[in-house]
Amino acid sequence: MKAKTIKAELSVKKKEWLTPHYIRVTLTGEDVQLIANTTVGVNNKILIPPKGVDKIYFPEFDYEKGQWIPLPEEVRPIVRTYTHRGIDLDTNEIWIDFVAHGEEGPASAWALHATEGDVLGVLMRDGKAELYPNADWYLLAGDATAIPVLGAILESLPAKARVVCVIEVHGKADEQHLQTVAEVEQVWLHNAEPQKGSVLADFVAGLNLPRESRFAYIAAEFATVKAIRTYLRKQRNWTREELYAYSYWKAGVAEEKSAADRQQEKNAIT
Repeated sequence: MKAKTIKAELSVKKKEWLTPHYIRVTLTGEDVQLIANTTVGVNNKILIPPKGVDKIYFPEFDYEKGQWIPLPEEVRPIVRTYTHRGIDLDTNEIWIDFVAHGEEGPASAWALHATEGDVLGVLMRDGKAELYPNADWYLLAGDATAIPVLGAILESLPAKARVVCVIEVHGKADEQHLQTVAEVEQVWLHNAEPQKGSVLADFVAGLNLPRESRFAYIAAEFATVKAIRTYLRKQRNWTREELYAYSYWKAGVAEEKSAADRQQEKNAIT
């Protein structure tokens, strides 16, 4: 039985700059209640309406073909992968964090110009999901796009967990305080031009990693994720169950054009 798909049309309540390159948009609406039984940190789809359209036309998903059924171009929203960073059911609010990287990306451009009352659609599967298994030691590594999920993991880890959390952001001013009761070694790497490459994989390769009761959650650009996965699996002999690696983006390629490559890398055994 396929999981129910949540279709929520929400509107902007407020927007705040968390850092020079990070925007938090708080969304509200009765449909927030539909998201009550989901896990903060899991992926969803945001739907950005075309210019001049003030409602969300939700596409239907063809599960047999594994693709969205096209809508007329004049009402077709732009679909991007994000996650809600938090939820408050009492106030009917969720908040989504956006990396502000200029006008070239539709989600970044939308967040930069979003004002109170603007509509945004959210599509996601209903039900809880496990972000990580039980372990004594965790490696969390990602770029700025991974902060929502890595932040959610940190918030939910128990005090006994030991964690190395490595996040690459634009610069010192983009470092954030991520709450946790776990024992965390937090490392911030700085990279003003993430489109031109990353030092994240090299840093991970220099870590002293444990041999048992371990788990790594990796989320970053395609080439970085592939390099870290290859290093952990082939050189350090981590099992597939000890590692989750997902690329949110591929340098120089739009999300819809890189989806197949990123999905293939997510499912890779090596």
